[in-house]
Amino acid sequence: QLQLVESGGGLVQPGGSLRLSCTASGSILSINAMGWYRQAPGKQRELVARITSSGSTNYTDSVKGRFTISRDNAKNMVSLQMNSLKPEDTAVYFCNADILPFGSVRWFGSWGQGTQVTVSS
Repeated sequence: QLQLVESGGGLVQPGGSLRLSCTASGSILSINAMGWYRQAPGKQRELVARITSSGSTNYTDSVKGRFTISRDNAKNMVSLQMNSLKPEDTAVYFCNADILPFGSVRWFGSWGQGTQVTVSS
């Protein structure tokens, strides 16, 4: 059974920082891309940042220069360092990973349960 568990959300004032982490567990042979998405109330889920297994990254324009995605392949972990947070960053943040389980030839797009990030004074 594949599982992604996020941590690190919370309430922060504008201009503050938070670090989100996500660890994948289960019968995992390989993980390709890992990423963070977010969904604000009344809005569609959107990609925030994504990182490939080789370390290539891409970010949505609104977070460039403020957020940094990184991963630890040995720990099946992806992190998102969020600096200079703004109220418009308020959302539920979801971890995503493309996982190849042991004994499978099919990749699975797996999601975490989400963690709330609230930026407010």
